[in-house]
Amino acid sequence: MSKKPKHELENNKLNKRLRHAVGDAINDFNMIEAGDKIMVCLSGGKDSYSLLDILRQLQASAPIDFELVAVNLDQKQPGFPEHVLPAYLDSIGVPYRIVEEDTYSVVKRVIEEGKTTCSLCSRLRRGVLYRVAKELGCTKIALGHHRDDILQTLFLNMFYGGKLKAMPPKLVSDNGEHIVIRPLAYVKEKDLERYAELKQFPIIPCNLCGSQPNLQRQVIKEMLNDWDKRFPGRIESMFSALQNVVPSHLADTELFDFAGIVRGQTLKHGGDLAFDRENVPAQFSGSPEDGSEAAPPRKVINILASKPK
Repeated sequence: MSKKPKHELENNKLNKRLRHAVGDAINDFNMIEAGDKIMVCLSGGKDSYSLLDILRQLQASAPIDFELVAVNLDQKQPGFPEHVLPAYLDSIGVPYRIVEEDTYSVVKRVIEEGKTTCSLCSRLRRGVLYRVAKELGCTKIALGHHRDDILQTLFLNMFYGGKLKAMPPKLVSDNGEHIVIRPLAYVKEKDLERYAELKQFPIIPCNLCGSQPNLQRQVIKEMLNDWDKRFPGRIESMFSALQNVVPSHLADTELFDFAGIVRGQTLKHGGDLAFDRENVPAQFSGSPEDGSEAAPPRKVINILASKPK
């Protein structure tokens, strides 16, 4: 029996890693439920192509049924290859809708030359996508933001916005009518780059954003990439921090009742420690000993399980 070539083994390994990362995020945040109709926002970039591809794999094997519909917003950027996405989606047999809205002209008219266009562009795009999701009867909107995007947003908000805020893997849309999910929340960007090369997705560059080399997000991205090279494991540690928030050790008076602290009080996460202990004592482990009621158990479907026979 002949062995598989090394590159094939590596490709299979990458595919399995991505499936599990996406599946874990879906399970952890209960992103997909039986009967969902999910609008997958397809920009033509590596992230959204990968998102659609992996969701299709999970759709074929998951123990629940859900629908996928790909939606692309043609913003009428000069030179945009309109044929690429329809040809690709037809070739893989995915239901889709191409929405034509000239947001490009609006952005160019409103934003002064040389200024960052991303903020207005994303707001206009978001409004159109929310409207289309309602028209299509979609229950979820899936975006292709990955782990690196989430960390970049964290630092952008800290450095330039004065907020400790990132991109949540799941949230309610601005108009309150939709649930927005980010199934790639646990996925590394470099894995998506490799996956896109492997799958040979027909990538469409965003010329509107590509002409802005000094974007604050690009500066943050370069900083994080430099840290990743010089300090292996730092990116993973920072992302873990987003999942281990200790309100009593920050300084937000609305998030934690600092004014109400009294002597002898036991805090959920302990007192003033320079660094947390490796093993947190039982009384600080989240048990309802502080008087709060334990949350009721919630049944979540494992998206990585197999369909019932």
